[in-house]
Amino acid sequence: MVRGTITRLVSAAGAMVIAVVLTFGVAPGAAAAPKKDEPNAMEIKGKGISKSIVIRQADEPRLFEMLFTEVDWLAAARPQTSAPKSGKLGEKYTLTILVKDAPSQTYDLYPQAAGGPRAYRPAKQPSGKKAAGWFYGRLSMSESLRLSGAPLEAKPDVVNGGIGGGVGENLNADVNPVESASEVFGEIRRLFLLNGAVLLAILVGLAGMAFLIRRRI
Repeated sequence: MVRGTITRLVSAAGAMVIAVVLTFGVAPGAAAAPKKDEPNAMEIKGKGISKSIVIRQADEPRLFEMLFTEVDWLAAARPQTSAPKSGKLGEKYTLTILVKDAPSQTYDLYPQAAGGPRAYRPAKQPSGKKAAGWFYGRLSMSESLRLSGAPLEAKPDVVNGGIGGGVGENLNADVNPVESASEVFGEIRRLFLLNGAVLLAILVGLAGMAFLIRRRI
């Protein structure tokens, strides 16, 4: 009976170790699901913009990502607020998401609205009708639009990291590949050390349990 108990404990321990290995080691490398057609550009129109601005992911990936983050969540979100008074909205900038250079979604952005940025989702969308609604915009909206070319006052302090985080700088500046690679390998090394520490703690605990059981026998 005692041997059966030990056998069950060892089997459970093995299952636990395998689960930890799968969680920390295999999950990050799991195959990704097939991707749908993704946006490849964003178009901005508004006051002070004589010709619409087009930000392409292939040409300006960092700026594209920064701008896309302002509106990517609006397609499926529920309206958060009622319509503000028109006199307190400030200038409107219409941002259109392009998929294969064709309009997919469009939103009206008000970075200077009283009480903080606002975003409006029109019911009529290029990809079909949606429920119209108003939303609170991200505090970084003004800076994202300004860096894209909209005539707005610089406000780098409202974005995480400020100037030190890269906002207000040239987003297309060259990145040192050696430094970037060193940072990546450093993160991987820390991940392996963490995984090893977790496995070591589990094994030590199992060894202690086995020792106590043997003493009782």
